[in-house]
Amino acid sequence: MYRFLLSRQWVILTLVALLLIPTMIRLGFWQMHRYEERSARNQLVSEALTAAPVPVERLTSPGHTVTTDERYRSVTATGHFDTDREVVVRRRVNADEEVGFHVLTPFVLTDGKVLLVNRGWIPADGPSQTAFPEVPAPPAGEITVTGRLMPDETTAASGIKNLKGLPDRQVMLINSEQEAERLGARVLGGYIAQTAPEPKGDSPELIGRPGDEDAALNYAYAIQWWLFSACVPVGWVILARRERRDRAQAARQETEPAEPATV
Repeated sequence: MYRFLLSRQWVILTLVALLLIPTMIRLGFWQMHRYEERSARNQLVSEALTAAPVPVERLTSPGHTVTTDERYRSVTATGHFDTDREVVVRRRVNADEEVGFHVLTPFVLTDGKVLLVNRGWIPADGPSQTAFPEVPAPPAGEITVTGRLMPDETTAASGIKNLKGLPDRQVMLINSEQEAERLGARVLGGYIAQTAPEPKGDSPELIGRPGDEDAALNYAYAIQWWLFSACVPVGWVILARRERRDRAQAARQETEPAEPATV
C-alpha cells in the first residue's frame, strides 16, 4: 500500500521534511532568544531614561568607553559652548526622514575638560552638502546643559563609513577619540544628545527619545516557526495518504472491464 514511499521522489521528500523540522525548531528558539535580548535592552533603556540626572563626570571621563548600562543615562554639565570649533555630522535624518546634519559643539566644562554635545538636527542648505551650513547659535556664557549620554560612534557599530577628504568642519561619525585629536583637548568619552535647554525657534531640532525595539515581533516569529515545524509532519501524512488514494483509484480503473461499445 505504501511501497511508493521507497521511491526516489518520496525518499527525497521525506529527508527534506526531516531536515526542516529541527531547522524550524532551532529558528524558533533563535527568535525567542532575540525576544529576550530585545526585552532586556528595552528595560535598560527605560530605566536609563527615567533615572534622575547626574553630573556627567560621574559616568564618563577622557578615554572612557560608555557602557550599555550607561547609555541613555541623563547627565548634566556646566560650562560654555565653543562654537568656533563646532562641526556638523553629515547624512543624518530627522523624525521625518529628511537628510541634513547633526550639530556637534564642544562644551568646555568648568574644569577645562570638553564634552561633545549633539545639539540636534538642521536641514542641509543644498543637495551637495559641501559648504558649512548656517547653524543657530547656542546660549552664550556659562550654562548648564542636560542630555542623554551616548557611546562613541564607530563604523563597526553604525555601518557608517568614516570618509576622508570631507569639506571643512564636517565629520561622518561622532567619536570622542577623533575629536580629542582634532581639538587637542581632554575630551570625555562618548557624547550627549542635548535635551535641555531647548533651542530658540526649535532649531537645531533636538534628537527624539529612543523608541522600544519591537520585541513582541520576535516572540510572534518564534511561535510561527514552531507552528511551521508542527505542520511539516502533518503535511507529509496528508500528501502520503493522498498519493495512496490516487494510486489505488488508478489501479481500480485499470482492472475494471471496459464497457461494450454501442452499435
